[in-house]
Amino acid sequence: MPPETARMSRSDRRAKTVADLVTTARTAFLRDGYAATSLDAIAEAAGYSKGAVYSNFKDKPTLCRAVLVDIHDEKMAEIADLAPGDGEVDPIRFIDGLADWLRRSLGDMEWTMLEFEYAALARNNPDVKESIATLRYEISETIAAQLTRVFGDSLAISNAFGTPHDIADLILSTGIGLSVQRAIDPRVSVEPAISILTAVAALLHEM
Repeated sequence: MPPETARMSRSDRRAKTVADLVTTARTAFLRDGYAATSLDAIAEAAGYSKGAVYSNFKDKPTLCRAVLVDIHDEKMAEIADLAPGDGEVDPIRFIDGLADWLRRSLGDMEWTMLEFEYAALARNNPDVKESIATLRYEISETIAAQLTRVFGDSLAISNAFGTPHDIADLILSTGIGLSVQRAIDPRVSVEPAISILTAVAALLHEM
């Protein structure tokens, strides 16, 4: 054990172990896929025993969920950065930023395939199904909060596009559907969907 690790408290050492395993698993799952990656390989690459994996994660799906939480946290932070909490937000700048975010996210084939593999586990695993629903809800809430912040008054007076949560679900569902299609055929373009979504946002700005 390195000297700096030996000086850590037990809780700090465990937190470091968990962080190391999640980081290593994320790299392996995204690069090689969920099914092709073993817990043995993750433990070895992270410099731990397989026992260290099982003492912190119940099983492989649980570790994969931790990886997806890590990715989703990054994605939600990116969305939050489109409309920072302090000061007035420029709707046009937000729309442009959202379009760029969609292009980057919908073009991330490694992430899409990992989500796809994890979702396949939900067929016979209620815990996985529940975790997928929770992850989706959290990112939808983040999008809805930003829409409310940027277009609050317009959303309040318009019923044409539904509630902020309705629009957030539309954005997320469109993204999920396109991501799956592009994972199978990268030639599928994201631009028509982005044009429609940004047009809706532009209409809200003009209200």
